[in-house]
Amino acid sequence: MPHKAIIFVLNGPNLNLLGTREPEIYGRDTLDDIARRLDDQAQTLGVEIDFRQSNHEGHLIDWLHEAQAVGAKAVLLNAAGFTHSSIAIHDAIKAISVPVVEVHLSEPKTREAFRHISYVGMAAKLCFAGHGAKSYELALDAAARF
Repeated sequence: MPHKAIIFVLNGPNLNLLGTREPEIYGRDTLDDIARRLDDQAQTLGVEIDFRQSNHEGHLIDWLHEAQAVGAKAVLLNAAGFTHSSIAIHDAIKAISVPVVEVHLSEPKTREAFRHISYVGMAAKLCFAGHGAKSYELALDAAARF
């Protein structure tokens, strides 16, 4: 029996605090809530997800490289604050052939000016933002079609 295609779901700094961190912006769903819903959705789509979170930039870069090494179908990446500051993550996305889908709970373009620049977005194939936790579900639907 063939293995299911794997999609990495990578989450950056402070996302471990979802549910309590500025719920008026990010909602009340925890990262575990999102992971459970995505796992159910992945089953329906016939893919497997590998869901991870780190507050460390280097971990995200290593995991992007790992996605390439294991032949992942796609990566959903919510780089959080690193979206607007990390050229290293931008370069890691450009260095791999695995398509990366940028994900955001809020809509960065309607927030502070420094959030209007997305180094992740400059390298990603698609972006889903501003739909709360649903942004992840929309991104997974798209990634499953790659």
